[in-house]
Amino acid sequence: MDKKRPERTCVGCRQTGTKKELIRVVKTPDGNVTVDRNNKTSGRGAYLCMDPECLKKARKNKGLERSLKCQITPELYDMLEGVFQNAGTE
Repeated sequence: MDKKRPERTCVGCRQTGTKKELIRVVKTPDGNVTVDRNNKTSGRGAYLCMDPECLKKARKNKGLERSLKCQITPELYDMLEGVFQNAGTE
């Protein structure tokens, strides 16, 4: 019997995937928003596919703001774009 793996939904393209296939962005209890590379940071999380287009869609439709229930600064989006570029080179 196969073990069922929980799926998460990308806030950009609305496609589902496993936690390992997606990047988690987390709002910590103290209000900071950051990328959770280990998927273990406590706080409210939102997931994005590892595709820069999904980040663009999430920025346009304010998917991260809705999921994390906070304002996302342009600087944070710039930082996320850097994470996506680095993920593509690894």
